[in-house]
Formats: sequence, structure tokens, C-alpha cells
Amino acid sequence: MTEILQQNPTSPDGPADPYDLNTTDESFHFISELLQEYGDVVRLKSKTRKNDSFLINDPELIKHILLKNYQNYNKGVGFERVKMLLGNGIIVSDGAFWRKQRRMIQPAFSKAMIESQVEMIQQCNLQRMQQWQSLLVDKSEAEIDISYEASDLALDIVLRVLFSDDVDTILEESGENPFAFLTEDPTRDVQVVLKYRALMSLLLKFIQNRRTTTKKYNDFVSVFVDAHDKETGEAMSDKELLDEVMTMIVAGHETSAITLTWVWYFMAKFPQVDKIVQDEIIQTGLSGAPGFNDLDKISYIKQVTEEALRIYPPVWLFTRKAINDDVVGQYTIPAGADIFISPYYLHRNQHFWNQPEEYQPERFANEEQKSQHKFSYIPFSAGPRRCIGDFFATVEMQIHVGLMAQHFRFELLTDTPPELEAGINMRAKEPIILKICKR
Repeated sequence: MTEILQQNPTSPDGPADPYDLNTTDESFHFISELLQEYGDVVRLKSKTRKNDSFLINDPELIKHILLKNYQNYNKGVGFERVKMLLGNGIIVSDGAFWRKQRRMIQPAFSKAMIESQVEMIQQCNLQRMQQWQSLLVDKSEAEIDISYEASDLALDIVLRVLFSDDVDTILEESGENPFAFLTEDPTRDVQVVLKYRALMSLLLKFIQNRRTTTKKYNDFVSVFVDAHDKETGEAMSDKELLDEVMTMIVAGHETSAITLTWVWYFMAKFPQVDKIVQDEIIQTGLSGAPGFNDLDKISYIKQVTEEALRIYPPVWLFTRKAINDDVVGQYTIPAGADIFISPYYLHRNQHFWNQPEEYQPERFANEEQKSQHKFSYIPFSAGPRRCIGDFFATVEMQIHVGLMAQHFRFELLTDTPPELEAGINMRAKEPIILKICKR
């Protein structure tokens, strides 16, 4: 059947009026209308761009684009803003340069390297636990801005994974936290470019110091500095290394922070989920911050984070651009076409998810996952360009929830669902304030 369809490819339906999809609230709502009216594959005429766009919400077709024929697709529209802020790191780079950079930074994300970072992740969380406990010294409950707390913690973790104790030197020499704006100012537009550039200058100084120091470090930057391309034998230039560091800081911390915010929101909203987490902690005998070997024992906590990523994937829309003509399923994709894929709507596709609007961590139990199309769940993208930090993020979030859930529970202050803001990353439009209580 597939062969017959590919011999007679067609063009999908779409609206008559031209429209340019973007990471905006307007596009977010319009995509919902498009999928309801035209189905899982939609063609849009371009309003200002050179080529037409294709919105694809079918996992098998997404598998073709991201895996089977991924070499025919480069990063698409929308990455210009990211490149302006972060440089040419692996999120935005393409072709031979991307492959070279990916090979060079991959050792930092090996299982062994991440395991070696667990103690540092534990320490960051233990310090945060003490701060939360201080809110409850003379009372059993208090209000907490979980959006800020999750962001500040995730930023601390990613900085120390990258620079280890050099972070303290950076803070001492700066007199204030030069990274604070990443947590305090959620905007990611032209107005923050100068702040990014100042931050780059600071980080470049420490990168250059790493090249000459005899001190041994166990962190990601040390891996980046020592890396050499296997084909040319060349190391990364300062600019290349800096771009990767900035990418890790901004993209790495934001996705974890947003997800942890939603994890605590859902655990506050659904006490039965919190109860199962508690039962798991008791049954496994977990005490203190989970270690690397504890993570397999707290599988339900992992499911809690996975379901949060399904409901609210931080990267809610991403793009590819076709290099050559292609046939995807029964559809012709012309060279130059812009492909739009939305994990947010894919994760709500009723053809592949039962009760997709409901928060159900159990759907990520091993038995349930076996029957699920692997490309129906792509919070970290998929294929060769899958996010390099996905395993690290999973470990980081399990350790956090596994520790904090032993000491705190959260309650909602309002039944009104948070309003979403669909920018480069999807987040709650306003900070999420929860009631934090002692166990």
C-alpha cells in the first residue's frame, strides 16, 4: 500500500489565505484550528517566505523526516532568533559542522560522565531544600514562586556541571550574579542581546583560562576543551566552544526549569499522584538525595516528569527545511519547503493518545509504552538530532523530585488553570505560585 501511495503522491489541503507560522501565541491557537479542520497534514501558502509550509502531526511521517530521511532536512525558519542569542551551537548548526561539534561534545553526555556529576546535582538540591525548609521554620506552610525556584535551581545546576567550582570564582569577581537575568527576565528577544554579549565576554575569559591551567576539572567545559575532531585533529576554537556553552546554559536550564515547574503544579493539583510518589519513596527505602543507582528504583517519579513533558513540552514548535524534493507518506514535499512539527499538538493527537488532555503518569509505565508509537512522544525531538542532554535532564529531575518529595508537598492556591505563553519555549504566562507544606 505504501509503495502505491508513493507512486501517486499528492499535496495536502490547507487554507486559501497565506500565513506564516511562528513561535507566537497567535500561531499556537491557529495550529489548533488547522489540525481540526484539515487533519494531521496541512499545507500553508507563505505570506512573506519564499516557500510553502507543511504542518505535520502524524508520528509515522515525522519519523520519516527526523530519522529515515533526516539528511534531506536542515534546521528551518525560527532558528534565526536562537542563533542571534546563542551563536552557532548544536541547536542551530547544520551539516558537517554540526556533525563535528556533536561528536566533540558527546563524551560530556556519556552515562559515566553524568554519573560523575550526580554528587554535584545532589548538593545543589540539598542547598535548595534547606532554603525551602527555612520558609517553614515557624509555620507549617508558606507560599512559593515555584517558577522562579525551579529556574534558579536548574541554572545553578547547569552552571556547575559546566564550570564546577569556577562558578564561585565568577560570582566573586563579578560582585553579583551575572547569570541572574536568565531567571529573572524570561524574555528571549532583541532587548536581552546586550546582556547575552556581556555574559559571553565573561565566560570567554574562563574558557581561555581553562586552556592554560594545570588544574584538573571534572566538568563539561573540561571535556569540551580537551575534545579534538577525529578527522582533522583540531580542537574547538574559543568561539565554537563558547557557542556550545551558551547553548547549554540557556537551553539546558530552561527546559528543565519549565518541566519541574509543571511537575510540582500537577502534583499539587492531583494529590493521588503525590500519594503514589510517597508510596514509592517508602517502598524503595529512599532517604536523602537519590544517587545514580537509585534512579531505576523510582520509576514512577520518572513517569511523573515524562507526563509533564507530554502535556507541556517546553519546545512546543520546531522546524525543518527540505533540501531536495521528497515524498512523505502520500504527500509531495518540494525542495525548500518549511516543515513545522509541534510536540504540543502531537502529544494531544487522539489517534495515538487515550484521553490526551488528562495528566496520567501511568501511561509511561513500561507495559503501556510498548504499544505507543515511538514518534508520538518527542519532547526532546527525535532521530540523530534528538536533544543531546535528554538523559542528563531526566537524571536531574528525578534527583530533584525524589529528594524534595520526602520533605514537602504542594497545594494549589487557585483552581484557575495557568494561561500559556507560546514563545520560543512554552511556559506559564504568569509565575506559578503554590502553597508549600511540611510533610
